[in-house]
Amino acid sequence: MVQEIIIFFVFLLAAAYLLRMGYKSFFTKEAGCNKGCGGACSTIDLAKIQREIEAKKAYK
Repeated sequence: MVQEIIIFFVFLLAAAYLLRMGYKSFFTKEAGCNKGCGGACSTIDLAKIQREIEAKKAYK
């Protein structure tokens, strides 16, 4: 009986975790990706890319 209660609580924690992750992925207003690393990996700086391309061309 005790094992069943423990398994039930573990199941509830796992379900709550999944619901929280789903909620955060659809309803957060923060910019960036959803990995939680704090980086801005989804933002693209086109000016920086252009400068890098021009620097590579000038180097050759």
